[in-house]
Amino acid sequence: MSKLTLPAVPPQYLERLEILVADGKRKLIGLVGPPGAGKSTLAEALRVSCRVSAQVVPMDGFHLANVELQRLGLAHCKGAPITFDVAGYGALLSRIRTQTADQVIYAPEFRREIEEPVAGAIPVFPDTQLVIAEGNYLLLDEGPWMKVRALMDEVWYVAVDDSLRNRRLIDRHQQFGRSLSDAQDWVTATDEPNARLIAATQSRADLIFNW
Repeated sequence: MSKLTLPAVPPQYLERLEILVADGKRKLIGLVGPPGAGKSTLAEALRVSCRVSAQVVPMDGFHLANVELQRLGLAHCKGAPITFDVAGYGALLSRIRTQTADQVIYAPEFRREIEEPVAGAIPVFPDTQLVIAEGNYLLLDEGPWMKVRALMDEVWYVAVDDSLRNRRLIDRHQQFGRSLSDAQDWVTATDEPNARLIAATQSRADLIFNW
């Protein structure tokens, strides 16, 4: 994503980020919000706006593969909390927190064009001061997800108008191959229940982000 196409981050959020990284130590900031909130756009905008070295490590790389979702009978609810390798995600965050100067840590990436995670696609370099993690369930306080919040220095909740968010989702699903009716059905049956679950975690965030 080109820096020129990114929206400007309001200055009060950049100032908060500058305070967070001022001590020169590695920091992990999480961006959480429902599907279509604009988390990946904000993550990239923060990365290019931050004055220290920064990288984005999305949670989406820990989607279970489609073949495993089918084996488990979960293909119909892909994107729900139970369709992620949350233990693997927590292990990655723990490694990132304790990364040594001689290590490069590899994170997976979710590729929408194939609807699958790809292992080892994101190298996290040891001189990276700010790691920006973004995903739906960083503040979920149930099961193994509870450990994720403790691995972050701060978590920001990305708030957005629901009608705009749903339009974005329908457009996204169509872009990657669904018909309009299929996209609308998926948003209603899958994305919206997840969105309500995520919205219920908002009170645990350190900051509410609004464009």
